Parts: sequence; C-alpha cells; structure tokens
Amino acid sequence: MNRKGFTLLELILVVIILGILASLGTVQYTKMIEKGRTAEAKIILGQIRTSQEAYKLEFGGYAAALSNLPVSAPTSCPATGGTDATHYFSYSADGTQGTATRCGTDTGKSPGSATAYTITLNYATGAFGGSAGYY
Repeated sequence: MNRKGFTLLELILVVIILGILASLGTVQYTKMIEKGRTAEAKIILGQIRTSQEAYKLEFGGYAAALSNLPVSAPTSCPATGGTDATHYFSYSADGTQGTATRCGTDTGKSPGSATAYTITLNYATGAFGGSAGYY
C-alpha cells in the first residue's frame, strides 16, 4: 500500500514542537521589549544627573530631593489610562543617586509591568545599577 499524507502522531508532534518554540519566543520578545522601555528611564536619569551636577556647582552638594531640580519626571505612578499616565517609570532622587521604579500592572503608561524593578544612576560615577537584567 502506498499512502500519502501524515499520520495523526506526526501532526501532534509538529504542533507540540511549534507550541514550545512559540512560548520560548514570546518570553524572549517580552523581555526585549521591556529592556527597550528602560531607555525612558536612562534618559530621564541622565537629565537628573545633569541637573544634580549643576545644583552641586551652585550649592556645593547634590539636592536631597527631585523637587529641588528642574526635571519634569513623575514621582509616582498614576492609574493606567489616566491623562497623566505618560511614563513607564516613577522617579526619585537623593544625595547620591537617581532611581527609576517600573510602574506596576495597573499603573503608569500602558502596558504596565508584572515585574517591579528599579534602575539607578550614581551621580559621582555615572554608573547604572538596579535590578539584574534590566539596566
């Protein structure tokens, strides 16, 4: 007998393999998109550092709070979908570093993140730090 076509077992194996590949690809894609969103945090943290250096030249030390600097950055994460939800991160600053904290699932610019993580920028060294894998 000469049969043409595929058996049910062959089709099931192909579907399983495609499912595994798709799930791996989706996880990696999501992680790469999230790493791309960190560009917002790095840009604003750079602005905070520049403002801190100017503040230090004028007053002899770094500002203790973000409110003392001329940087337009949200200090908290508003509800997702609100008119003030314009950033993926909330920002803070102290006398040594600036910090960006990723807004959660129902906060900040959509889509929010299911994983909370931070990115920091040390003023003195210019080194980024924070949660592993995102900076």
